[in-house]
Amino acid sequence: MAQWSIAGTLQVGPALARPELLAPPVLDAIRALDAADVDRIGATEIDPDLADTAAFCEHYGVPLEASANCVVVAGKRAGELRYAACMVLATTRADVNGVVKRRLDVRKASFAPMDEAVGLTGMQYGGITPIGLPSDWPLLLDARVAAEPELVVGSGIRGGKLLVPGDLLAKLAGAEVIEGLAG
Repeated sequence: MAQWSIAGTLQVGPALARPELLAPPVLDAIRALDAADVDRIGATEIDPDLADTAAFCEHYGVPLEASANCVVVAGKRAGELRYAACMVLATTRADVNGVVKRRLDVRKASFAPMDEAVGLTGMQYGGITPIGLPSDWPLLLDARVAAEPELVVGSGIRGGKLLVPGDLLAKLAGAEVIEGLAG
């Protein structure tokens, strides 16, 4: 199991030892990874009322720059609805109307409505994570996310967080590392 220097006051253990902290699609996806990668994923319980990044980081002593957010983006082209997930550092914002719009090849891209994002991912809003997303979605990672040795991301529920290395996220199905995805 990895040692986490960014954990602050969090009690981190192996992700598969805490299945109650993982949304079902996240648990299934972690179980499907190579054993060496599974060992690189930590899980921790948090107060669900503190799941939002700024409140979480302040309360648990985790550096904001060590947190990454996963947002679900949607756009239409010729009547077809297209989705993607974007992973950016918490200190940045995804370029939805530039880079993401071009990558999805849509006229307009925007954040997916909460009920859509929750329904399509099987995860709770505020806990959506790149691990366990629908397999046909592109997972767009800002290059800075992929380069981070340690990150805190959602676990699929508001009451948990995952600790993962950025290079592991870059190996997920559908992952594309994009320079300049966030600013």
